[in-house]
Amino acid sequence: MTENHRLSPGDTAPAFTLPDADGTEVSLSDYRGRKVIVYFYPAASTPGCTKQACDFRDSLAALNGAGIDVLGISPDKPAKLAKFRDNEQLTFELLSDPDKEVLLAYGAFGEKTMYGKTVTGVIRSTFLIDENGKVEVAQYNVRATGHVAKLRRELSV
Repeated sequence: MTENHRLSPGDTAPAFTLPDADGTEVSLSDYRGRKVIVYFYPAASTPGCTKQACDFRDSLAALNGAGIDVLGISPDKPAKLAKFRDNEQLTFELLSDPDKEVLLAYGAFGEKTMYGKTVTGVIRSTFLIDENGKVEVAQYNVRATGHVAKLRRELSV
């Protein structure tokens, strides 16, 4: 897998329905009429992913106040997501994509460079989807630390 289709602002966000940490199905269409940040991260309970998730948690009131919801997606199974959510007191939806279909649809899975080596895995990515299901912001290879603060500055939230 070398070519990776990447989304750009103005693209229609790929639709999805995935189980959350409790196994309840959540669809992107559930958020129609509101803006939603969809972010992809490699693995629950790892240092970088924990920092990023806690940054979203700590910014959630400001984001929600600006009419923006947050969804985190990883290849983890719902049980691992539930443990992550409970341990870190996360207050937004974490969705499970073990088959990586949604990750691939968003261009968030493929070749990346880690520690100077080319590997295949989750590409830490963040998207802002508008009220009509269009991509407003598409960011790939974001940093776990400081990303949420940078995103809030860019969105004036």
